[in-house]
Amino acid sequence: MYKIELKNISKVFENKRVLKGINLIVNEGEMLSLLGPSGCGKTTTLKIIAGLFSPDCGDILFNGKSIVNIPVEKRGAVIVFQDYLLFPHMTVEENIAFGLKMAKIKKPKRRVKVREMIDLVKLDGCEKKYPSELSGGQKQRVAIARALAIEPKVLLLDEPFSNLDTRLRESMRIFVCDIQKKLGITTILVTHDKEEALLTSHRVAVILDGEIKQIGTPAEVYEKPSSPLVADFFGEKNYLEGEIIKGFFVCKMGKFKTGFDKYPRVMAMIRPEEIELTDSEEGSGFWGRILSKQYAGDKIYYKLSANDIQLKCMANSKNMFEANQRVWLKIDFEKTIFFKAEKS
Repeated sequence: MYKIELKNISKVFENKRVLKGINLIVNEGEMLSLLGPSGCGKTTTLKIIAGLFSPDCGDILFNGKSIVNIPVEKRGAVIVFQDYLLFPHMTVEENIAFGLKMAKIKKPKRRVKVREMIDLVKLDGCEKKYPSELSGGQKQRVAIARALAIEPKVLLLDEPFSNLDTRLRESMRIFVCDIQKKLGITTILVTHDKEEALLTSHRVAVILDGEIKQIGTPAEVYEKPSSPLVADFFGEKNYLEGEIIKGFFVCKMGKFKTGFDKYPRVMAMIRPEEIELTDSEEGSGFWGRILSKQYAGDKIYYKLSANDIQLKCMANSKNMFEANQRVWLKIDFEKTIFFKAEKS
């Protein structure tokens, strides 16, 4: 298996700088997600690794050796696209065998390998079926089997679950993770789905506007975002500006104890689920008023106002509050993430 290194990779399309000096290391046997919104450059990065695009500058190393000038078929990397790209006139067996045939693998060996792949992706009984006779999940399995049949050292997955319904998407995530773990193949998954990246990967690289903003374990990038930009990508947040004075966060809501002391002027990031609501004053907090609520089964989304500042809260549905009701907001500022406040 290969260790992948990207060194200062840049790419321009039609005078637009799509990638801005990407530096990334993917360890041997690791499953890493490139996570970001549409148009951020993650698929371009994947295609550059595969050899479908050439970088304008920078280098790509597989196990310490540059592969920038090595053609696609000799890189040892294979890419699986979200649209499967199966040959409609070929059966499952023939689709899986296609890469082996192009590599001039003899027919007896091809049969053995195809059988091995069908068993691996659990498509027994589908060998003679055509793509039009398969479900979305089965098509995805065929595409993965075809990719793995040529025994690549690197597996590249471009939004592989985006065309599947919710339930099938969940089962395919588990399936791909199991295969990756079993084979120990170095894998890069491109996705815009935060939950998908957090659930499947050893590490996540958050890419925004052509730059990698943070790399870390799923827990690190979610719980300790490096900037408000990264934090906001994982969902809506509340921000309170204030000052750190002698171990206390002082803001329009009051004075609260915190262990943070890195910057004097700060912005506290508060996730909606971290605000606890009660109907009576208890513990450290402040009073606010419910502006609106949205019922979502086991969760309720509230908009609140406190000292002319609007906040968003997500709470369970055990204790429901009504619009215009006065509530006590409890926030543990000792566990809050603080960022340096921008100069006004």
